[in-house]
Amino acid sequence: MMQDRLSEALKGHGVDYADIRLEDQTSSWVIFRGAELDSIGSGRIVGGIVRALYKGGWGYATFNDLSDLRARVQEAAEIARLVGKGETKFAPIEPVVEVVKANMQRDPRSVLLSEKKALAESYNRIVLGHHPSIQASNVRYGDWFKTQYYASSEGTYVEEEIPNVYMYVGATARRDDIVQNGFESTGGPEGFQTVLGFEDKARQAAQRAVDLLQAPPVTGGKYTVITDPRMTGVFTHEAFGHLSEADFISENPHMQEVMQLGKRFGVQGLNILDDGSLPGGLGTHRYDQEGTPMRRNYLVKDGILVGRLHSRETAGKMGEQPTGNARTVAFQHPPIVRMTNTFIDAGTDTYEDMIKEIKLGVLACNYIGGQTAMEMFTFSAAYAYMIRDGEVAEMVRDVVLTGNVFETLMHIDRIGDEMGWAANGPGGCGKGDQHPLRVGLGGPYIRIQDCVVGGQA
Repeated sequence: MMQDRLSEALKGHGVDYADIRLEDQTSSWVIFRGAELDSIGSGRIVGGIVRALYKGGWGYATFNDLSDLRARVQEAAEIARLVGKGETKFAPIEPVVEVVKANMQRDPRSVLLSEKKALAESYNRIVLGHHPSIQASNVRYGDWFKTQYYASSEGTYVEEEIPNVYMYVGATARRDDIVQNGFESTGGPEGFQTVLGFEDKARQAAQRAVDLLQAPPVTGGKYTVITDPRMTGVFTHEAFGHLSEADFISENPHMQEVMQLGKRFGVQGLNILDDGSLPGGLGTHRYDQEGTPMRRNYLVKDGILVGRLHSRETAGKMGEQPTGNARTVAFQHPPIVRMTNTFIDAGTDTYEDMIKEIKLGVLACNYIGGQTAMEMFTFSAAYAYMIRDGEVAEMVRDVVLTGNVFETLMHIDRIGDEMGWAANGPGGCGKGDQHPLRVGLGGPYIRIQDCVVGGQA
């Protein structure tokens, strides 16, 4: 029995704490680039990592061979004793023992690779045949099924099945020297059926690339901006969520000053949360990878900073409670503080009311990239529309939102009453070069006053 095997390996090493995480993952993939099949295959990876903690110092040992787990724990313990020179600050949790089974309608492991290829190929044909200006495509199918085993020297044992399936459809259109892209994706942990019936979305992706060829670049300046749920989600994750991760705060005196609990960061109705218990969320699990139950964590409540995200180590160092945010993308890495499902909660304003009050503004939709530096951010919308005299008008491109996150939060004056979420896809959070970790990105439509939009002068 795996529980007995892992628990026995952890006994008697003379350290303050130790744990083992073991993963057994099968996967398959199909990738089309243009008319050609670029890559297809399946695989299995089995491996794990041991952590040992002694006097504040960590030791690690990775493995692919399960034959001598006790020796791997001893290796990690010896390293910890060599580097540990201080005090162990590791917040306590209640030990748990639980097995968490996946709940799928159609297990992708039961679907032939030939069927997966045929499905991806059908979406690829739709894209390439949509319009003469479509020059290239990027269609990706992927799935994995991971069984993760976790045991600690405190008596916690969690065994969890983690499935995922996704389909990404991208189109590239060209007219003279103008090149534009459109994309859509879908999927989730519920099974293979979530990637079926994606024909209309494939057409939408291709048509958006074509439409963007005709769209003029936005004129740069300050606008009233409305972000759609996907852009709201990436803004919340990148610009504010990372600033709320306690490993970042604990190591940065400037951000300790900036991110003081009780400080006002927005209007009365602004609520920002990270919720790893959210049903159906891409970042949802029963426990994090230290055995801490995932939960609903308020970061901002009614405009006031009220919380941050913790592992057991950062919680111990800062004298706070673990929040269930110790996560890792694969067994080769130790867990670090990571978001789960991060979002601005719905407000009370309708989308129509938010639009009709704007004389001149921008509706920014989806995202294609961005960067943050401390409290500064830059995000590019996948596509956008001008708002003129209270109505959505022409499509525009090259919309880049720039600003200070704290000033921007204070400029949010309307929060929509309906939630939306970014679709599952091949990407994810890349903190600490651990990419791609599944996270949920979402929120309502929000309206921001005096937002700087870069574009054509």
